[in-house]
Amino acid sequence: MNQDQVKSLLLKIESNVAEFSVIFSGKNSKKVDGLYHPETCEIIIHNRNFTNDNSMIYTAIHEFAHHIQFTQFKDQVNSRAHTTLFWDIFHRLLNKAESLSLYKNIFDADESFRQLTEKIQNDYMTKNGQLMKDFGKLLIQALDLCQRNHAIFEDYLDRVLGLNRSAAKSVMKMYALDVDPELGYDKMKIVAGIKEPDQRRTAVEHFNEGMTQHMVRQELNKNKQEQKLT
Repeated sequence: MNQDQVKSLLLKIESNVAEFSVIFSGKNSKKVDGLYHPETCEIIIHNRNFTNDNSMIYTAIHEFAHHIQFTQFKDQVNSRAHTTLFWDIFHRLLNKAESLSLYKNIFDADESFRQLTEKIQNDYMTKNGQLMKDFGKLLIQALDLCQRNHAIFEDYLDRVLGLNRSAAKSVMKMYALDVDPELGYDKMKIVAGIKEPDQRRTAVEHFNEGMTQHMVRQELNKNKQEQKLT
């Protein structure tokens, strides 16, 4: 692929964007595969880093996500380039590119990846989720025991268990809210941290639909902003 073809492909994924250019550096870089210059709206691709178009397309979409981030969400740009907003944009672009058959997801296409993913999810993530949920049940029992004995629960966490207080409260919520362990611990923690029951259910639905943690977090951020405006 040449740089014009890459730009054309990106515009097929998302056409309603500010003008930008794609430039092949003609170089090999050990540090990065690509760069985005917001002041000139230039996507730089170190094309000699790649042995196949699919990998180059992935990098181009990454830098394209930065272009959208910097041009469409100027009020949310800060010193951190890879924010929750960025990952939300990037993951949505990747999903759309896959649906249009413009990019092939190696994690789905390679049988070795599929088998490994299934093992990790079923044998570790789900089991760990259930283990942490059961752990939350025991901590609630410890809280009850502390209250009956006029003992300080936080002192029990600090000096006896050596457990982080926030982590303890998080797993306790997982059990109290009956969060589905098939989500895995990290997603369970996000769901347990949502106060509104409707938003918790929506977050679970989004995860089950295949949204990433960054995408769900961005949805939650949007809801918070909308609530402030109403």
